[in-house]
Amino acid sequence: MIAYLDGRLAQKDPTFVIIDVGGVGYELRISLNTYGQLPEGERCRLYTHLHIKEDAHTLYGFATPAEKSAFLHLISISGVGPNTGLMILSSLTVQEVQQAIVREDVRTIQQVKGIGAKTAQRIILELRDKFRKGLGADSVNVSFGAAHNTSREEALSALVTLGFAKNVAEKTLDNIIKREGAGLTVEEMIKFALKSS
Repeated sequence: MIAYLDGRLAQKDPTFVIIDVGGVGYELRISLNTYGQLPEGERCRLYTHLHIKEDAHTLYGFATPAEKSAFLHLISISGVGPNTGLMILSSLTVQEVQQAIVREDVRTIQQVKGIGAKTAQRIILELRDKFRKGLGADSVNVSFGAAHNTSREEALSALVTLGFAKNVAEKTLDNIIKREGAGLTVEEMIKFALKSS
């Protein structure tokens, strides 16, 4: 229905953004990878997916068409809803998801919070042929930009939104900062936390 939104980035949070398009603010749920690629307060374009349930209409936004495509493939699988799809794309880059599926690497997919062995196997079984066809040699090794904000509070807020208990998230972040140092970006803190849960 809405292919993309192009406008000014009015608000940016690790789990959602508000884009001002002609004076109307659209709230979009985003992955951590998209968060890391968005410029603060500047004009941006996000590719969108409108998810409709009985009790909610939710817009999801993606920095690239490849991320949107990966999300749509993931949520087409029984047992993988939009929040789980975002969780996967927050823990792994699109390229890491593709590589894990093509190489049938159950362990990498299972590292994502909330993904069990059966769901990981189902994702691989249902998507490996689609991803094998769509992958050229170059499309696997693309890197992504990192976020520039190092606030522990933003990371904590994002983890709570993603389903962590606040006290658990706080302990996890404190351990990560002790272990990795205080110079981590919000994105890096959240990724470490997602992998350690």
